[in-house]
Amino acid sequence: MFNLLKTAVLMAAITALFMALGRMIGGPQGMALALIVALGMNLFSYWFSDKLVLRMYDAQEVDAQSAPQFHRMIAELAARAGLPMPRVYLIQDDSPNAFATGRNPAHAAVAATTGILRSLSERELRGVMAHEMAHVLHRDILISTISATMAGAIAMLANVAMFFGGRDSEGRATNPIAGLLVMFLAPIAAGLIQMAISRAREFEADRGGAEISGEPAALASALEKIHRLAQHLPLQAAQAHPETAQMMIIHPLAGGGLAGLFSTHPPTEERVARLREMAGLR
Repeated sequence: MFNLLKTAVLMAAITALFMALGRMIGGPQGMALALIVALGMNLFSYWFSDKLVLRMYDAQEVDAQSAPQFHRMIAELAARAGLPMPRVYLIQDDSPNAFATGRNPAHAAVAATTGILRSLSERELRGVMAHEMAHVLHRDILISTISATMAGAIAMLANVAMFFGGRDSEGRATNPIAGLLVMFLAPIAAGLIQMAISRAREFEADRGGAEISGEPAALASALEKIHRLAQHLPLQAAQAHPETAQMMIIHPLAGGGLAGLFSTHPPTEERVARLREMAGLR
């Protein structure tokens, strides 16, 4: 119930940002149009955002015949978590990462890169996919998927504003400084909303994943390995769609500076330390 409330608040906040940008571009008429578009985006995000994200990553669904070992692992973890069997996808990318998506546990999907299957041991991979099953169990997947698609829409609208500038109801240019502030602050605000959601939930998914797999030390080892490899092998689809970065088990984007400042994930070192404490290694 709490995650449903957070989802509603997120959708309302992003709708407000959408309307502010609409007003800057087209005055009151632009704001009204932006409201209609935002409501449409909210409905679309609820029903179809998981399919959109999977398409962004060119994820291919696999079954017990095409990926027997991986599919069997997901089935076992779902049973341990008391969850319905999710759809299972593979992403052809050398960068090691994984995510879960969907609007609820009955309509969930988990995806992993081919790179993570090659890079991790079976125990480490079980820990990672148990982490993703914990996101499904905690119903994090709806809010993360909606925030990704809506933030992408806001960034797109801000780019439109940069080209066309703001106009009032009579077609006159509005305050250019205010317009620039909205153009730059709206995508940042959307990112901050994602960050506020993501950091706490990653700790909870680590804890839940460790409980589902029964091996917190294996998940800790996997996080260290993914973190090290991902710095040199950025996930290409995440580079093209940075608003989806908050869905991954490890932040997939290359670069420091502002990219690090607005990271949607807590420090890997702190996550590893908590898992090792669970395992009795500290």
